[in-house]
Amino acid sequence: MSAHPSPSPTRSAACDAAFTCGLDATLRVIAGKWKPLIIYFLSQEPNRYGALKRAIRGVSDKVLIQQLKELEADGIVIRRDYKEVPPRVDYSLTPLGRGLAEALIPLCTWGTTNMAKVRDLMDQRAA
Repeated sequence: MSAHPSPSPTRSAACDAAFTCGLDATLRVIAGKWKPLIIYFLSQEPNRYGALKRAIRGVSDKVLIQQLKELEADGIVIRRDYKEVPPRVDYSLTPLGRGLAEALIPLCTWGTTNMAKVRDLMDQRAA
């Protein structure tokens, strides 16, 4: 059995024009330095903006807002505005977003398993 799924013979021409494969479609949705981390933290529980900002170290307000808006437009994240004063908004994953979060679990596992080695390699590259 091949490690790579073969292209479906029923793919539409429009799909072929938009993406080269399923991985291409996935990468288009999670493209951006912070989107996988946003998805990861929202997979744990819905979060308010401030909690996401604290969890994702190093992201600027501008970029976090932009990437949340893109994930919302892509149907991955739901933004819930409680229409209160002071304003209260939280973010959660849609069913599509939860499926994507599940697909990212093997990447998280690989990162956890290889964290020390990756850190060493990055230190070597920076030296």
